[in-house]
Amino acid sequence: MSDSHKAALALGRDEGRSVRRYLEALEAHKPRRGRKRTPESIKKRLAAIEAQLPTADPLNRLQLVQERMDLSRQIEAVDSTVDLQALEDEFVKAAPGYSQRKGITYAAWREAGIDAGVLRRAGIRRAGG
Repeated sequence: MSDSHKAALALGRDEGRSVRRYLEALEAHKPRRGRKRTPESIKKRLAAIEAQLPTADPLNRLQLVQERMDLSRQIEAVDSTVDLQALEDEFVKAAPGYSQRKGITYAAWREAGIDAGVLRRAGIRRAGG
């Protein structure tokens, strides 16, 4: 395998990683319906779950344990901050080459949730326009 082939493979992996990380961050930070949970409300619910666990029947205990695990993950997610701007900047650099190589269109990016302004920064335009 030639050095240029190895470099092209490495570039493809890097671009794919940048695109994946940005899409995952967008998905994780997508606005959700309903009232937003605060760390305080999560901790309050966790305390209520701990109080209910000792007297819960087996089926309810299972559901409470799962809810406790879900809420613990939410607290970790709230505590860990994601630099969305840095991920967006990486995406802007990687997306043109990735799009061309994989045949990803402007419309597909938009449907995947990428903002039109981000695509404009990346130089990805609508076909025919």
